[in-house]
Amino acid sequence: MASAAVIMHRTDADRMVQAWLAAVATLVLLMIIVGGATRLTDSGLSITEWKPILGAIPPLTEAHWLEALEKYRQIPEYQLVNKGMSLDEFKVIYWWEWGHRFLGRIIGLAFAIPLAVFAWRGLLRPGALPKYLGVLALGGVQGAIGWYMVSSGLVDRVDVSHYRLALHLSVAFLILGLLVWLAMDLRDKSATLRIASLPARAETLALIIVLIVFAQVALGAFVAGLKAGLAYNTWPLMNGQVFPDDLFALSPWLINFVENATTVQFNHRLVAYIVVALGLWHCATLLRAIPSGELRTSALLLATGLLAQTALGIITLLHAVPIGLGIAHQGFAAIVLAIAVRHLWLVRHTL
Repeated sequence: MASAAVIMHRTDADRMVQAWLAAVATLVLLMIIVGGATRLTDSGLSITEWKPILGAIPPLTEAHWLEALEKYRQIPEYQLVNKGMSLDEFKVIYWWEWGHRFLGRIIGLAFAIPLAVFAWRGLLRPGALPKYLGVLALGGVQGAIGWYMVSSGLVDRVDVSHYRLALHLSVAFLILGLLVWLAMDLRDKSATLRIASLPARAETLALIIVLIVFAQVALGAFVAGLKAGLAYNTWPLMNGQVFPDDLFALSPWLINFVENATTVQFNHRLVAYIVVALGLWHCATLLRAIPSGELRTSALLLATGLLAQTALGIITLLHAVPIGLGIAHQGFAAIVLAIAVRHLWLVRHTL
């Protein structure tokens, strides 16, 4: 009876921790969406200071708002792009950036406080606390990376460095992936899937898909940072060409991969085709080997997600990246990564 009680306690504890991780992952997904909106509305440089504690309080009086606007007037983005912006117009971009930062603080609290309670009550699995603390630390580093990104646009530029943007977005997706994996790790291992003949290298291919999706996110950040989505707005060809004339217009030629908007968009398209092809192949091999069950459903979900995200990317491109579609494309990318990470876990834990 005592053993059964311990098992029941462990199961209940795992469910609570899993629900907490799922809730935080949902907040991170929301953060990625709000971050996309902040970028697409050109709001990211509206707050020119980083105050981790006091920054949680927005301007409360007209004088405070005017002070914030005056600080914004000192940076190149205002002087070269938004000169003459009214206070009401400034408030719009300010609230987007403030909301993005405030949500980051909420996520930190939503992770740290329950973690402390779970650890104090002994509800975590043995050896799990260091993993959760690692994610918490990464979240703190992400806040610093966010300021590192913003600071790149305050002196000599009218926007942020696309290199730092890619780093910031990539870490956000890494945190999301880790949360999904940790939540999956709390599943009952006695219910591990058992399949007579899992296709050879299925786990390797599932891992490759996760890595390519992650790389595609970084490439997407380069597209966003360079506004490469506006370079060519035709599909499947790029203004009637497979290889545009300006694909390697910069010298030395290697710099085109990170500085040439045409090359960056071309690579983002190419990687999309590659990951979709791999996802469909992987799905087909699993469907042939598995007559039914969760892994089969997961493979179908992954393939569908990859196809849907590619279609959404094409629509976004053809419409010259309107704000709504741009936000949807970034948000759905996070969902696809979560699906891919969950699928990898299922493949790895299939016997």
